[in-house]
Amino acid sequence: MAVENPSLEEMGAILKKAKRIAVVGLSNNPERTSYQVSEVMQKAGYEIIPVNPTIDEVLGVKAVASLKDIEGHIDIVNVFRRSEQLFDVAKEFVEADADVFWAQQGLVNEEAYEFLKEKGYTVIMDRCIKVIHSLTR
Repeated sequence: MAVENPSLEEMGAILKKAKRIAVVGLSNNPERTSYQVSEVMQKAGYEIIPVNPTIDEVLGVKAVASLKDIEGHIDIVNVFRRSEQLFDVAKEFVEADADVFWAQQGLVNEEAYEFLKEKGYTVIMDRCIKVIHSLTR
């Protein structure tokens, strides 16, 4: 079973509709990909919510320890964690009842994918949200 992502057009539509992106594993180190990608998305007008229990804030936003600590609706959960950690993030994602689970480029976990698809969620894996955003603006 392979992971099937939405089409580029569908991903573009998701990004056009979305306003709030919770970023799991967002680092406060400007050298890290998670920081660079999130900074670009924030500058593009998205509300970025850092989800990382080891930092206080990043990009001028107070970090939360987990998705459960976020008040209000989450449009996209963008994940920067190792592939083997995606299933745990997926379980937390369901509890938070966000719309779209988006695992960054290089990240795939078929167990997490199946778990979320069976519940009817939109799942994107192994795609960089910044790249898709730039391709679909």
